[in-house]
Amino acid sequence: MAIAAAAAETTGLVFVELGLIVVVLAVLARVALRFGISPIPLYLLAGLAFGVGGVVPLSLTEEFVEVGAEIGVVLLLFMLGLEYSAEELRASLKVGVPAGVVDAVLNFAPGLVAGLLLSWSPVASVLLGGVTYISSSGVIAKVLGDLDRLGNRETPAVLTILVLEDLAMAVYLPVVAVLLLGTGVAAGAISLGVAVTAVAVVLLLALRFGQAVSRAIESRSDEVVLLTTFGLVLVVAGVAQQLQVSSAVGAFLVGIALSGGVAEHARTLLGPLRDLFAATFFVFFGLQVDPAAIPPVALLAVALGVVTAASKLATGWWAARRVGVATRGRFRAGAALIARGEFSIVIAGLGVSAGVEPQLGPLAAAYVLLMAIVGPVAARAVDPCVIWLQQRREVRAAAAARESL
Repeated sequence: MAIAAAAAETTGLVFVELGLIVVVLAVLARVALRFGISPIPLYLLAGLAFGVGGVVPLSLTEEFVEVGAEIGVVLLLFMLGLEYSAEELRASLKVGVPAGVVDAVLNFAPGLVAGLLLSWSPVASVLLGGVTYISSSGVIAKVLGDLDRLGNRETPAVLTILVLEDLAMAVYLPVVAVLLLGTGVAAGAISLGVAVTAVAVVLLLALRFGQAVSRAIESRSDEVVLLTTFGLVLVVAGVAQQLQVSSAVGAFLVGIALSGGVAEHARTLLGPLRDLFAATFFVFFGLQVDPAAIPPVALLAVALGVVTAASKLATGWWAARRVGVATRGRFRAGAALIARGEFSIVIAGLGVSAGVEPQLGPLAAAYVLLMAIVGPVAARAVDPCVIWLQQRREVRAAAAARESL
């Protein structure tokens, strides 16, 4: 009886703590909505506050929260895959590859070089390169919608880069998984070959047979669609994880496979679940980072932020220029790409879980906190700034013309 009473008391305490965290997250989401910013930085701050060394450290069952965080990653990537149709993927691969290559070179290099200069291991440096490389599709899509820019001429260039980044992750994450295993060259090459082949096969099946899969899942019953879709996502994610492909990539490919009415249906039904578990994921990452470890890497995070904001600005500017967009639209495209978020934390989380570099978690947390805030602000401020610069240029040109008379 005493054991049962103690277990009941512990369970009750866990429920209370989880309930309080969810309530706090609801408040933070409301604050983010009020100020028109992404809630990701606020969720990370909540994790830092509740973790070891935080303001109010909690004694949550780590395994329980970790499983919730893993489901959050899976649903994030699944919902992201739902945004892309097979036709969009084909179009992006046909016309956007040069922009994707420029994006990868300009934005992966700063993190990789920074890691090597800090004397980190090659694996940790590759992880930091991934953190600085990929923009936040979720944050950017929200900003473009809020600013009513989805119909702008530069927006297809932005979306093409986002699609190619997400596809690049389907190869990058398996490579990282093999590197983190630390196997020999031969075993690593075999594992990598299996992982990349699995991704290619699943992607091909998604593009070729996606409509058939969608028809098999579709139903008038919300319950049937919810259970079928959620179960399929978890099964494919689990199999992908066993093949060292990454559960996130498996979920992303399932999202790509679904199209038409079932994609809309699944998006509506799983959206609330995604929001809940994704918030749990960001909190869990924050729980793993000691807030005291952030100040020592704050200046480095700012330096990386300045460099990679400039590199994303250059990427968007070049990509928009390539399709004939005017100057103001080029700057809008570049500013839209600055935000980092969910994928950067996913990548850093892999390194933190494997313990490859103690500074990786704090640096990634500080960097994402900065860029998830700066990105939306830059996207809003770019138009007034460009207009002001153009006016200044016109004033100088007029003054020079008067002096020459």
